[in-house]
Amino acid sequence: MLVLSETVFVTIAEHAVEAYPEECCGVILGSTGGDEVHRLENIQNRLHATDPETFPRDARTAYTMDPKELEAVLGQAEGRGLAFKALYHSHPDHDAYFSAEDRACATPFGEPTYPGAVQIVVSVMSGNVGRVAAYAWDPDADDFVETTLKRVPDC
Repeated sequence: MLVLSETVFVTIAEHAVEAYPEECCGVILGSTGGDEVHRLENIQNRLHATDPETFPRDARTAYTMDPKELEAVLGQAEGRGLAFKALYHSHPDHDAYFSAEDRACATPFGEPTYPGAVQIVVSVMSGNVGRVAAYAWDPDADDFVETTLKRVPDC
């Protein structure tokens, strides 16, 4: 189960709507004092423009987090004692499912890069947030499976 405060949930939803019709991406870091949302740049358009053969999809149907930006955020989190709680991205004009492409990105070498982090997918239909779903790595299933996403009021 993944528990998100109202503020974190709204922040992710706002990011998804602002990025529409492109995919957004980011991470959630957690501590006993509360969670933090870190928006990350989706560099998919840049990759597509540079090498469309290797990156045939643009940011309307794919995302790639800037690896240097992600590394910097996770390094700062470690230094501050924050846990890497979740990654999130949006699906413009599609449901909040964990696609084969999402799985391939999350498991580039057959195992999840961040097995303890939950994957959140935000559906944005015509610029409005639809379903938000969370997927956690299940080693027994050798796959990401949908898990409960609980939205709680801010403390």
